[in-house]
Amino acid sequence: MRRFLARQGFAALLLLPCASPAQVRKLELDAPAFAPERLHVTVYLPPGYARSNARYPVLYANDGQDMQAVGLQATLSKLYGEHAIEPLIVVAVDMLKDRASGYGLSDRARGRSVVGGSRIGAIGIKAADYSSWLATALVPYVDAHYRTRADARQRTVMGWSLGALNAFNLGWQYPRVFGKVGAMSPSFWLAGDRSGATAVQRSRLAQAMVDRGPKRAGLKFWFAAGTAEETNDRDRDGVIDVVDDLQDLVEGYRGNGVRRRGLRQLGYSTTGTDPDVTVFLLPGGHHQQASWAKMLPVFLRWAFPSRAPSP
Repeated sequence: MRRFLARQGFAALLLLPCASPAQVRKLELDAPAFAPERLHVTVYLPPGYARSNARYPVLYANDGQDMQAVGLQATLSKLYGEHAIEPLIVVAVDMLKDRASGYGLSDRARGRSVVGGSRIGAIGIKAADYSSWLATALVPYVDAHYRTRADARQRTVMGWSLGALNAFNLGWQYPRVFGKVGAMSPSFWLAGDRSGATAVQRSRLAQAMVDRGPKRAGLKFWFAAGTAEETNDRDRDGVIDVVDDLQDLVEGYRGNGVRRRGLRQLGYSTTGTDPDVTVFLLPGGHHQQASWAKMLPVFLRWAFPSRAPSP
């Protein structure tokens, strides 16, 4: 395990509407393999945590700095009040200023990042180090310091945009650590060759990872995209790229001499009462925090359904 130091900043009581007080704890964590400064992590504990000995499932969230903008606490409070989800611990990791380096894809077996190109430059140069730190250092730290259910089936990871790409990577590369993945507006457009539309379509990196398989036993996925996130349609099939890229990852891709398996061809089901893959399209949704705030409660209901009967 990489050298891992932690300093707890403070624990504060925060009043949530329609819910009992919940603790919010701030941490500053060192990750010298990839981060020049300390990472800021916020741990949101469920109502009643301090008064019980119960253990809780955990949600790890990329882009922790966005939690206020997407209404995390208000959403949790509302869902708790409706008995719609079970209590959970949320561990939200603020991304560093160099977000494009930390978020991305990796090849765990080879210990390297899988870097793609974009309009702003390379994406995911430090993705292998970030993903390793979160899965092999942060998760054990949280399990040691909080009453978690220390089991992959009880750990979920989520994100949006590039953070969603990395959440997918964390689940795919570390299926014995995470059992569920939530990816909103995922950047599945990331490609190895950006020389033209056809080259991008053929060299998309996340789709290639799925194509190589095999299925990660027990791993479940929840994907979401907005129907108005963009107007780009690189393959001119009438479907905007964010939806098309997501569909190709789930259903597979065939065209321009390339045939790839999707999650379904690896044996993941998209039907039934407890599907392995769920795709949610938000009508009129844009690539912004307001839309992710609308996706969030749908995701939480999927990932953490209430075990208690409604009153």
